[in-house]
Amino acid sequence: MSKGRDGAGAGGGAAAVLLRYLREQNRPYSAQDAFSNLQREHGLGKAAVVKALEQLAQQGRIREKAYGKQKIYFADQEQLPAASDAELRGLDAQIAALSGQVQALQQSCRQMEAELKDLSSSMTTSEMAKEIKELKRDCESYTEKLERMKSATNHVTPEEKEKVCSEQKLYCREWRRRKRMATELLDAILEGYPKSKKQFFEEVGIETDEEHNVVLPAAV
Repeated sequence: MSKGRDGAGAGGGAAAVLLRYLREQNRPYSAQDAFSNLQREHGLGKAAVVKALEQLAQQGRIREKAYGKQKIYFADQEQLPAASDAELRGLDAQIAALSGQVQALQQSCRQMEAELKDLSSSMTTSEMAKEIKELKRDCESYTEKLERMKSATNHVTPEEKEKVCSEQKLYCREWRRRKRMATELLDAILEGYPKSKKQFFEEVGIETDEEHNVVLPAAV
């Protein structure tokens, strides 16, 4: 009999704690959230919390709302004392101040995120030292190569370069001229040829530049 009275007392204590907590916080909680928030301070078990919340809801002292399999509990707003105009103005001022703090913190977070991104994309000191070492090695290699080129005796003179360029122009012009003549001649033959152009080329043994991926240099 004593055990039953203790259980009732414990249940009543849990209900009182939960009712006070929901009214003070004035926001919705699931049974799990309420249990997590109150177990350390008040030593409430989860079963006791669930039972007390259900009893409070059945008694109409708090409100209950189901979302699928999840239930949330919150204070009945009609049972809370109405706030005065002064209290409402104070709450509005507090909301405005907190909103300003939130905006400032968000701006600060964005700035820190940008700085973090810049730092993440930058090289570390060890990476930079390695890069400098490699660049110095490349510079030494290029300097050595340049010195060898300067000291070489087989340089191409401007006159020799001009001669090679002139010969290239001459050969390219001749190439174009002969290709044009051959194309015109073959087109004239194909006008009276009963088979296709490909068959004619195969029978005669003509090979085109395109078959060998040969491209005529651009005119210079």
